[in-house]
Amino acid sequence: MNSHRPVRSASLAALFAVLLITGCQQSPPPPAVADPESSNRQARLSGDITDSQTTLMINALIYTQDSAQPTANAMAFNADGIILAVGEQASLSDQYPDARQFDLKNQGVVVPGLIDAHGHLMNLGFSQITANLAGTTSKADILQRLQAKADELPAGSWLIGRGWDQNDWQDNAGLFPNAADLDAAFPRRPVWLTRIDGHAGWANTAAMQMVTAEKLRTNPDGGRILRDDDGQPNGVFIDRAMQLVTSLIPPPDSQTEQLALQQALQVTAAYGLTGVHEAGTALRHLQLYQDMIAAHQFPLRLYAMADGQGAALEHLCQHGVLDHPSGLLDARAVKFYLDGALGSRGAALVDDYSDEPGNRGLLFVQPDAFAGQVAAAMRCGLQVNTHAIGDRANQVLIDAYAEAMRMVPGHSGRHRIEHAQVMREEDFKRSAELQLIASVQPTHATSDMYWAEDRVGPQRIRHAYAWQDFIAADTRLALGSDFPVESANPLLGFYAAISRQDTIGWPDQGWYPRQRLSRAQALHGFTLGAAYAAYWETETGSLEPGKKADFVWLSNDIMEIPAGDIPDTKVWQTWLNGRKIYPQDND
Repeated sequence: MNSHRPVRSASLAALFAVLLITGCQQSPPPPAVADPESSNRQARLSGDITDSQTTLMINALIYTQDSAQPTANAMAFNADGIILAVGEQASLSDQYPDARQFDLKNQGVVVPGLIDAHGHLMNLGFSQITANLAGTTSKADILQRLQAKADELPAGSWLIGRGWDQNDWQDNAGLFPNAADLDAAFPRRPVWLTRIDGHAGWANTAAMQMVTAEKLRTNPDGGRILRDDDGQPNGVFIDRAMQLVTSLIPPPDSQTEQLALQQALQVTAAYGLTGVHEAGTALRHLQLYQDMIAAHQFPLRLYAMADGQGAALEHLCQHGVLDHPSGLLDARAVKFYLDGALGSRGAALVDDYSDEPGNRGLLFVQPDAFAGQVAAAMRCGLQVNTHAIGDRANQVLIDAYAEAMRMVPGHSGRHRIEHAQVMREEDFKRSAELQLIASVQPTHATSDMYWAEDRVGPQRIRHAYAWQDFIAADTRLALGSDFPVESANPLLGFYAAISRQDTIGWPDQGWYPRQRLSRAQALHGFTLGAAYAAYWETETGSLEPGKKADFVWLSNDIMEIPAGDIPDTKVWQTWLNGRKIYPQDND
């Protein structure tokens, strides 16, 4: 079943790119209802209410994710953002006669606050303020966007962008670019463009000239430099080789980082995300998040993973896990990297790539050394989460986790495989025996399905992006997006999970449809499944008494409408801790 991308018009692709960038900012306003935040504000100004007042949501269809009460039409929560009751409207109205009412007028549906189990918050922010190349369909399209961004920059400064994917290009589809493609437009300004998956970079000659010739002669461990026929670097750097260039780019100042974070938080709130697991957090960003929380400018519940072997991991090992008193920031995990990505042929495979004989991808660290890193992190009391895409990487991960668990019997548990894209058949059972969590991204499947089988062939593809195989083996799933690799919109992830189709409905029955999730499984993965993977399940992930009032009001009933209508569903409101965080009120 070798699948190929259907032809799309350039105008449709351009429109999609615009929609991807603007996202939920184009959503129509919700229907006119009594918004308790607005009425509460006016009453507070007049002194008519106190912080102890209860809010009662009525005339609603609520999908609770509580197995004892899957749906309800009313919910009460207090000013501290704690759910008091969920159930039938008549009963709750009697129970809370003085509550201010939030009347949804039987329009739309309410679901628990959506949680992305694998995203990159700061990268999302930087994607909003650098050249956004997502959705580009040609090199000419990329050059046009780059020129527009370059016009905003001072002379000589680096031009940075992200989001290109050679598999999407109409010209020379599937072939990597080179420095010459950029040199004519930018002969002197250094240019660095990160591939959509973050595992390859594209430089112009001006950027490569900043790297010493000695460093360019050989491939670094865990990386590869693509070369012309004469052996000279051609401008594309894979995985660890990217650091040869990125280490030369001046780091952003604190003001730029704060701006990027603010941009990211606007996107997450607009998409109905009340929680995000950040897959790799620098120590300086942990401090930035705490500063923003103190300034009451952090409308998100964040689960931060220390970014590999570095300052953040050392800090957590020396000072213990971070459990911020606001309830908005936890740091009790580390994110390791074992291999690269399938799209750039850096994912580590047991056998050769089907479309590049002799290449089996890249392991970033040797198995014995990785096992030692895992055991050391477990001794620090941390959850260990590891990027593993290829079947070789997943095999090494499971071996290392098993060995580390034997060495550290008091480990924290709930260790995770991040991505788990290509698996050996026997490793589904092995992951379940270790009680691992598969942190997977449904939109990766629908982005990769046009070329993934070319990479791994017809046999290995049957155990790739294999969500139902994990469930059959009794492995828990946590769903996410890997934004900004994919859109941060969790409704696109929900749609991809249940359909395994792109947004124009291709292929007809879905790509390897046996692996599709049910709607209940998909909603669980973006709520309770993701909450469990962050140790949040007693606080959020479902709408039950005693939990946080994190919820989203959607324009459509995503559990019942035709699957093809789900991508058009709008987020009308997003609530965190009983406070509306989207849309922002003008006053």
